[in-house]
Amino acid sequence: MKRRILIPWKGKPLVNYINALNNLSVDYTITEEVIPITDYDGLLIPGGFDVSPEFYHQEMNGSYAEGMDKQLDELQLYYIDQSVKAHKPILGICRGHQLLNVYFNGTLIQHLPNYEKHSSTDFQDDQVHEVYSDEDNVFTELYGKRFYVNSSHHQAVDKLGEGLHIALRCPDGTIEAMYHEQLPIIGVQFHPERMCFEKSRDDTVDGSKIIDYYLTETIR
Repeated sequence: MKRRILIPWKGKPLVNYINALNNLSVDYTITEEVIPITDYDGLLIPGGFDVSPEFYHQEMNGSYAEGMDKQLDELQLYYIDQSVKAHKPILGICRGHQLLNVYFNGTLIQHLPNYEKHSSTDFQDDQVHEVYSDEDNVFTELYGKRFYVNSSHHQAVDKLGEGLHIALRCPDGTIEAMYHEQLPIIGVQFHPERMCFEKSRDDTVDGSKIIDYYLTETIR
């Protein structure tokens, strides 16, 4: 039976996510309405613009106001909350990774001092950099202890949220992936949907492996 994934979103079409999910034979619903999460097997929070700092109790200090959408923040936080309460698996990508941290009472670095290493200056082409882990986890099982991923962000997880555990870092210390210690929740700062199928590339790992893990191992 196909997995059914809910994606709360309002904005430009999620072309790369749709292509990746179609290739993995997943049913998905993209919505900006409130509908029951119980009708779905899991939640996906995609990348996008900056989370409003008010949700982690800070003033604007480097976040980009352009594109910021408080209604989207509230919608996605609502669905994270409903999914946590229902023990539904969650995959957070880039902004989604950061929003998961905010939900669990963590904070964000609003503007990385070396952001040019993580995002192209015109925000069109992904950067590529190494990530690593000193422990065994799902990422090392799939890709090994050190590997390369894409990168397109100027913010990052700062204080880690309650119950979250760091899985990967960039050599400069930036948190690149995390998981919840008890719940079926994974967050990645990179974009696996832009590292697979039509978007596969020679300078990074295959992003479909982590999406497939989310679909097959966390969703039962």
